[in-house]
Amino acid sequence: MAQCLTRQNLRGVYTALVTPFTREGDVDFPRLKDLVEWQIASGVAGLAPVGTTGESPTLSMSEHKKVIDAVIEYAAGRVPVLAGTGANATSEAIELTLHARDAGAQGTLQVTPYYNRPTSEGLIRHFETVAELGLPVVLYNVPGRTGREIPLEVVYRLARHPMIIGIKEAAGNVDRVSHIVRNCDLAVMSGDDALALPMISVGAVGVISVASNVIPEVMARMIEHALRGEMAEARALHLKYHGLFSDLFIETNPIPVKAALAMMGRCEEAYRLPLCSMAAANRARLEQTLKSLALV
Repeated sequence: MAQCLTRQNLRGVYTALVTPFTREGDVDFPRLKDLVEWQIASGVAGLAPVGTTGESPTLSMSEHKKVIDAVIEYAAGRVPVLAGTGANATSEAIELTLHARDAGAQGTLQVTPYYNRPTSEGLIRHFETVAELGLPVVLYNVPGRTGREIPLEVVYRLARHPMIIGIKEAAGNVDRVSHIVRNCDLAVMSGDDALALPMISVGAVGVISVASNVIPEVMARMIEHALRGEMAEARALHLKYHGLFSDLFIETNPIPVKAALAMMGRCEEAYRLPLCSMAAANRARLEQTLKSLALV
């Protein structure tokens, strides 16, 4: 069975799993199982369900819990599951995190509370309250989504908590990674595929990846090369797939990655409003990129 995550063993590629839906709009658990099997067979280090890429804002509380349960069941201890259980209400984050802990997750990904824009003290109290539940916490800094960055001084203070083990940096800022690595011992995971190599070069230890939904084996190889210091090999893969990294964000994530998976026959292209299908020009561009890489 996978061990609980620590600052020492959180590394490599964690796939920010999509949540596949049927054409009728229900969670497609058979497709989810197939995706989990493919990811594990392709060599990813772990799975991160029900985050941004997993469309957590449009899942009900019941669905959220069921998806976490299913991914833990399907993974069967072969890789760690870092469950997205964050919320902008601490009470909701507590409920989801307790469920994930009791279901057997190895860690929790905790997004900055969004919309209500808490103060630094509010952030500290929120994250520490969740950390006290006993499941290892990876902070998730994504100000473009939440409207609130986790200030560096708050990161340093939270790093003193033994159950807060890492941070996903999705602010597009490599310099922040340098500051975090210099000033505390949290494991830093890139939240941007295109910045994974630059972030690893200054001390990050992996990526929580959107692209690995589509190219899990490639991402696993690229990051492993980088972590071994084999930067020429890692850079070659980065440059080959950089166009894909870009096109997966040509529209709001996870619209393009779901479209790509649908083109590959791995799930239906189904979303819940307010997310909707891609514009025709963007779809054509994405399809051409996939064809150029022999992915479709």
